[in-house]
Amino acid sequence: MAFTGAHLIPVDGPEIDDGVLVVHRGKIVAVGAVGDVDVPSGADVVDASGGVIMPGLVDTHSHVGGISGADRSGPIQPGVRVLDSLNVMDSGFKRAVAGGITTVNIMPGSGHLSSGQTVYAKLRVGEVATTIDALLIRDADGAMMGGLKMANGTNSMRDAPFPGTRARSAFLLREQFVKAREYREKIERAGDDAAKIPARDLHLDTLVEVLEGKRVVHFHTHRHDDIMTVLRLKEEFGFRVVLHHVSEGWKVADEIAAAGVPVSAILIDSPGGKLEAKHLLYETGKVLDDAGVLLAYHTDDWITDSRYFLRSPALGMRAGLSRETALRSVTLNGAEILDLGDRVGSLAVGKDADFVIMDGDPFSVYTKIRETWVEGEKVFDRSEEGDLLYAVGGYGAGHDQRPYLCCYGHSQTGAQQ
Repeated sequence: MAFTGAHLIPVDGPEIDDGVLVVHRGKIVAVGAVGDVDVPSGADVVDASGGVIMPGLVDTHSHVGGISGADRSGPIQPGVRVLDSLNVMDSGFKRAVAGGITTVNIMPGSGHLSSGQTVYAKLRVGEVATTIDALLIRDADGAMMGGLKMANGTNSMRDAPFPGTRARSAFLLREQFVKAREYREKIERAGDDAAKIPARDLHLDTLVEVLEGKRVVHFHTHRHDDIMTVLRLKEEFGFRVVLHHVSEGWKVADEIAAAGVPVSAILIDSPGGKLEAKHLLYETGKVLDDAGVLLAYHTDDWITDSRYFLRSPALGMRAGLSRETALRSVTLNGAEILDLGDRVGSLAVGKDADFVIMDGDPFSVYTKIRETWVEGEKVFDRSEEGDLLYAVGGYGAGHDQRPYLCCYGHSQTGAQQ
């Protein structure tokens, strides 16, 4: 297919007026200006004149899919997988593609020091996606890709066995990483001697993956002192980490940059919420970017509805963030944070054909997303009545209705049957 006449925003290069985007078998095979790119003979040509095409959006922190993770039995449960709770038919996926999102990091919640493993998903939604496996992103070895959710601050502080203080929170995490080190050492010393190999521990298996750099930690943290605690833990145990939210990241931007840690930030356009987010600033993105921090924004859907993801970088620009970084913050930067920079995030030859067609500039409040494409397949079309409902509808259209079971839980022979 060849999409012609649109304004192209490649993200990794200059914007192109009157451009051509050619896709074949799910990949981008050509991108450039009309006259510089030959449309292959026999290609289906789509006239996209008047439109704007940019890469599909990458959301580094989302809760679509009916997520759940760890329970109240303990504060640290890294072996739990969010994958095992996901409903591929959840309407949140349709809202996401209506907002131009094509790649997501689906996370369990932040009520635990570790609530479990995240999963990276490509939103190949539609009739063919009947199981969540159809959405998984896999590495070169075929293993599903994802990180590990961790948190500090007030979310994970409550009655025992959960920590009651910030210091206790850090202690419990440090304790588990020490156990994971010892567990790994025992396995290494055992070699091929099955009798010496310790009993399998799914929680420690996951933390060993973190220690070995195979799984990145996605760390929910708001206050500047909590951010510094994360950086200390990273330094002590050598794991890879992405800081999420960072409401007070502007206070310690230089320290974040010096640690070489990327940030997945959130912006909200209304007051309220938790006290530890009191000092959240729109300027945080600019401050972090100026300091040299790799910056992405996320939705934390429902905190920001996936349909309005582009408002986050727009608000960042309003506070001084450059257009270039604003564009990268919801595309290529997010892809790099998820170790997917070679596959998605820009309109580049060889990358997946994930892109969005809009009727105006991505940062205009008046712009509407016309179509969303994933790997060369259309997954959202605003001109279709059903898709339009997901784009503009309220509760019941953008959220699954729960059945009303008036007598559920009563005896079948009871008076209220």
